Amino acid sequence: MLNRDFTVTALNQKWVTDVTEFQVGQEKLYFSPLMDLANREIIAYNFATRPKFSLVKKMLEQGLSRLKPTECPIIHSDQGVLYGTEEWVKMLEGKAVQSMSRRGNCYDNAVIESFFAILKSECFYSRTYHSITELQAEIEEYLVYYNQKRIKLAFKGLSPVQYRAQYLS
Repeated sequence: MLNRDFTVTALNQKWVTDVTEFQVGQEKLYFSPLMDLANREIIAYNFATRPKFSLVKKMLEQGLSRLKPTECPIIHSDQGVLYGTEEWVKMLEGKAVQSMSRRGNCYDNAVIESFFAILKSECFYSRTYHSITELQAEIEEYLVYYNQKRIKLAFKGLSPVQYRAQYLS
């Protein structure tokens, strides 16, 4: 449905999501963000130690709670098992339109994959963490930086929040 058309004219038209995994020692941390394509802002997210439905459920609930009654965004994900569940589809009913990547095609979800690459290069690969609790706290701090301060040349040198305030509100 999204068909690699990542352009939008307003907030809450198209959202993208996925899950990425971090490993710290023998522990794993799963991170599921929801990004608005209008300004590339992470508008909702959740963490878990296992890739269960509750990981994406809480993230989606946070995102949907931001919508006005007239808004019905396209929510694009890969074909991961968490996004194919009956519960996921039911949560979207009347609130959002589901869109999924073609099987095995990461380019269909390139924007969120690019975000994961930036996050991991700026916040994970260059540092040593002693626990997933420490990593989670660092990612949450990074998200504030990413949304509020990290500039994007595509957005006239503004951060996602600055761009939203100046051009999309």
